Amino acid sequence: MGNPKGVQRDFQKLEERRFLAGRLLQQKVPQAEVARRVGVHRQSVGRWAQQLAEGGQRALKKAGRAGRKPRLKIADLRRIEHGLKRGPQALGYGTDLWTSGRVAHLIEAECGVRYHRSQAWRILRQLGWSCQRPVGRALERNEAKIWRWNKKRWPGIKKKLKKKAAPSSSSTKAD
Repeated sequence: MGNPKGVQRDFQKLEERRFLAGRLLQQKVPQAEVARRVGVHRQSVGRWAQQLAEGGQRALKKAGRAGRKPRLKIADLRRIEHGLKRGPQALGYGTDLWTSGRVAHLIEAECGVRYHRSQAWRILRQLGWSCQRPVGRALERNEAKIWRWNKKRWPGIKKKLKKKAAPSSSSTKAD
């Protein structure tokens, strides 16, 4: 079940709720009544009562964080970003284009942590980088000639729309 996507849990409020339940349980309030007052399922109160009996109020403290701990430290992310700024040619690639495989290779080379290509893009987004493609342009490109073509020659040869006749006022006639 859990939370809707993108909704973060407030661990402080969850801890306060557990402490309130713990105080009520210590006052010998029945578990079903504690569940109603706190607004949780009775099974949660049962679990908290067991934790309270085994470890006291300290056992109801918050866990700290949700989910798996990240494999990359903040220093690792800085090294990855520095490697990204150097470019893929510094890693020995022939072109100056970052691909997901190249980014995964960079992460493994810099930090010793192996990621799949799909996860490499997730780390790029975390660093504020985006997926972009280089503009493919010919080396022989002449900007002055292109500008002249677009401004002078193209308007003269471009087809223009023909003017339409006035629309019919009859609703049964097709245009």
